[in-house]
Amino acid sequence: MAIANTSRRVPEPAPLIEALHAMLGERCSVNPGILDRHGHDESYHETHKPDVVVFPESTEEVAAIMRLARKHSAPVIPFGVGTSLEGHVAALEGGVSIDMSRMNRVVEVNAEDLDVLVEAGVTRKQLNTYLRDQGLFFPIDPGADATIGGMTSTRASGTNAVRYGTMRENVLGLTIVTADGRIMKTGGRARKSAAGYDLTRLFVGSEGTLGVIAEVRLRLYGIPETMAAAVTPFPTVADAVNTVINVIQAGIPVARIELLDDFQMKASNQYSKLDYAEQPTLFIEFHGSEKGVAEQVELVRAIAAEYGGGDFRWSVKPEERTKLWQARHDAYYAGLSMRPGSKGWPTDVCVPISRLAECIVETRKDIEASGLVAMILGHVGDGNFHVTIVINPDDPAELRRAEAFNDRLVDRALAMGGTCTGEHGIGFGKIAFLEREHGEAVGLMRLIKQTLDPENRMNPGKIFRV
Repeated sequence: MAIANTSRRVPEPAPLIEALHAMLGERCSVNPGILDRHGHDESYHETHKPDVVVFPESTEEVAAIMRLARKHSAPVIPFGVGTSLEGHVAALEGGVSIDMSRMNRVVEVNAEDLDVLVEAGVTRKQLNTYLRDQGLFFPIDPGADATIGGMTSTRASGTNAVRYGTMRENVLGLTIVTADGRIMKTGGRARKSAAGYDLTRLFVGSEGTLGVIAEVRLRLYGIPETMAAAVTPFPTVADAVNTVINVIQAGIPVARIELLDDFQMKASNQYSKLDYAEQPTLFIEFHGSEKGVAEQVELVRAIAAEYGGGDFRWSVKPEERTKLWQARHDAYYAGLSMRPGSKGWPTDVCVPISRLAECIVETRKDIEASGLVAMILGHVGDGNFHVTIVINPDDPAELRRAEAFNDRLVDRALAMGGTCTGEHGIGFGKIAFLEREHGEAVGLMRLIKQTLDPENRMNPGKIFRV
């Protein structure tokens, strides 16, 4: 649940705001609407406004902002486009929100080596538009048109992770601005290195609690010769998930394989104007040569048929693929449309794929027993699924039921050898679950935090409490 803003590190923020305004001019804002926008993300969590929002245009300006914030003992919260789901950008103790949207340059593309250097404010769609003419693309696709810096900070993944991995596997190096305003580089262009601690991986997934990510070097891929998308419904969720398990165990290199349950299919049909069966359904995508894709399609079709898969519809037409995946990316908003005036409580867990069917079936039973309105969907190819609870934020009893359900979902996943979050991250929404999962290791995380940010000014109140 939301955490009250009980303390403020900047009793009198005016001197800091004056100094920032002198440095940045109109790129320093205390406009109430802008403050509000930078105090919340896409989730149900309540708004916690910063004292000021700044819009740097270079790494050097970020460093200067950080030095001023340190001088005035102010918290700092990095901000991409605000599409996170666990309260990551909320200014729980006020302070400075650093909006990276003006740092949106593609710095260099090394086509021969399949890597690119971008500023943190570049969005994934912007990057892929820039790369298209060179026959390259960046595959990590969390749904929202998030910034690369934000995706790195939350260790995002998305629909393509089953084939291409997550941000963890695809970030080669970073430019970081530390809490005291120093500029540091980690990693590099080499595809492997044994030189010292892997600081790049330390910052990937750190959620803005260790420093500000200013630049990111990414791994790229060639655009496949052929891409095909397929849709097939199943009698039950278990049938759909068992199909996925068999596809993965057979080593078929699907690029995406997504599950939408019957409630989600009903919502998506209405919202995205589709005409699919309102049954548990798999959305699948295949990448490769024309012959290779055709072979993959037939192999998956045969496995699906063994589990009662219905009409297996597939296409290589770009417009049909785009419509299908846009509907998948709009699933959250489709769910909200089923209950006007509601808010979404999105949560995610990830379990070993052999336990996936059991976990999802038990979760669906739990939803029905709790009387909640909720849908299940997710990147089931790597054991990660989401539950979006569609709640009335003004009903305390319903909020308590949702919170209790969320606790049971996480406990269920942990008991099966899973994790409390496959890709959303901790923010402040899942702090309570981190120690359940990692125990004493959280103490080591705190030591790292205290070493790099001894004053606890970097996005305080996120991941764990110091």
